[in-house]
Amino acid sequence: MQAPVALIETAEQLDRFCRRLATQDMIAVDTEADSLFHFREKICLVQLAGDNATAVVDPLNIEDFRAMKALFEDRSVVKVLHGADYDVRSLYRDFGIRIENLFDTELAGRFLGIAHTGLEAMLRQYLDVQLDKKFQKKDWSQRPLPPEMVTYAAEDVNHLVELAEILMRELAEKGRLEWVRHECRLLSQVTPACTDDQPLFLRVKGAGRLQPRSLAVLEALLQLRNRLAAQRDRPVFKIISNRALFQLAEAQPESIEALERSGALSRLQVKRYGRAVLEAVAAARRLPRGRLPAYPRRKGPPSLSNSASLRAKALKKWREEKAARLGILDVSRLLSKTAIAALAAANPRSTAQLADIEDLRPWQAQEFGDELLQVLQRTKK
Repeated sequence: MQAPVALIETAEQLDRFCRRLATQDMIAVDTEADSLFHFREKICLVQLAGDNATAVVDPLNIEDFRAMKALFEDRSVVKVLHGADYDVRSLYRDFGIRIENLFDTELAGRFLGIAHTGLEAMLRQYLDVQLDKKFQKKDWSQRPLPPEMVTYAAEDVNHLVELAEILMRELAEKGRLEWVRHECRLLSQVTPACTDDQPLFLRVKGAGRLQPRSLAVLEALLQLRNRLAAQRDRPVFKIISNRALFQLAEAQPESIEALERSGALSRLQVKRYGRAVLEAVAAARRLPRGRLPAYPRRKGPPSLSNSASLRAKALKKWREEKAARLGILDVSRLLSKTAIAALAAANPRSTAQLADIEDLRPWQAQEFGDELLQVLQRTKK
């Protein structure tokens, strides 16, 4: 029987609950945010669960998160999350919280070769639990929160610890638990990318294909959309889509009639934003040639020599065969493309030299080092 869900709305309540969880070996964590409803995304709920204790924390009503920070940074307590990348970045962004001793059940599922690693699918497979997702796209920033939404939010953590214990046993039986633990340590260190000083067009797929003038128009339109979204406190995609802005950057309309003919915007969008869009386009078109932006071309990895290419091909073949034998569907988890390229280029001849390959994880060198060296040694130079 599940414990009743507590709604925590004060720092004192949070402190008491975190001290209770700090006595346990393993706790479950999840978050809910409002990215579908507001310009600046924020965490609106933090769900916590341990043995016979489940709570939904309301960070919009709490200013002091020292107790939660201390709990998350306590290495003696395993924090179980599912698909943790987003939560890790968000908790650091909003509260400066880093998670120590993280265990990601989604990542564990990948190393076990599970085909469907979504939380709903894994709970159904392992625990015969069916999650109700009816509030999945609700606005979690609304207050007061209906009691049924609080209960719903807690469901995602109510079974996570039990799921993690099962997965840990399976991983240990297969000799892969340390692999996942190492990957989770790396995952716990990710932080949000700082993009404030970068052009917005870098976030738009296909922008690199545009000519400098069109790129300038696109940037002007993206800046306009950000201002409009901030004014209306709406997500940018609910103002104008990337696809529409890309069309406008190519068409560069100079009148309302041309804007309508482009078909990029709806009638309501033309009515609401048309004049501002035309002004942004015109301003970008007036930019002197010397001030036009250039899409930065990232240098790819150095080209491999003929012999190194042969080694890379052999390593890829080894990876495919090894993943098949281990039942791991995501071969990149076994050995990434960058690790293969680094191994092929360096062509290490000993275990000590393997340790110098930065893109090779320590667990990969330990588990597969001898096999990798053999592949490299028997490949034609």
